[in-house]
Amino acid sequence: MTALPQQSRGVTTLLVPLLIGGLVVVALGVFGRAHTPTGFAVGVAGFSAALPMKVWLTTGAFVLAIVQVVSALSMWGKLGITIPPAVHRWSGRLAFLLTIPVAFHCLYALGLQYDVPRVLAHSLLGCFFYGVFTAKLLALPKRDTPGWTLPVFGGLAFTALIGLWLTSSFWFFTAIGFKV
Repeated sequence: MTALPQQSRGVTTLLVPLLIGGLVVVALGVFGRAHTPTGFAVGVAGFSAALPMKVWLTTGAFVLAIVQVVSALSMWGKLGITIPPAVHRWSGRLAFLLTIPVAFHCLYALGLQYDVPRVLAHSLLGCFFYGVFTAKLLALPKRDTPGWTLPVFGGLAFTALIGLWLTSSFWFFTAIGFKV
């Protein structure tokens, strides 16, 4: 039996993270669709209602996602400035933590909706974000993954988060205004 070439082995190590990330996407979508939405908010923590809470937490995650891109570019030597890797790690952790109450509320109170195109895109982007984020975190400790893995997974997570912000917070700010 011959050994797989290095590149094939590297791509093969991505199968488990991609498979688990795909399962996360499907599980969130199925749960969001099968679960009967409660229609009420849980723990709006000082905000006037659930929607402003979600809008501002998502906006915080959006800003931290930009920090993620800038710090990643710095770590890869693309900016000519040095930003400590801890900035990348902590901005990612904080951005993810800000999305948890938002996702919980979306799944628990609203479920996956498909009646309005904006809301459908938002629901699908939310499922995709958590799936690609899972795949990225599972691929991080693997040393033999291809060099494009983290930039592609990070770029997909960033793109999904920007799409989530555009279909929620940006929509809210332009349609309703700035409310806390």
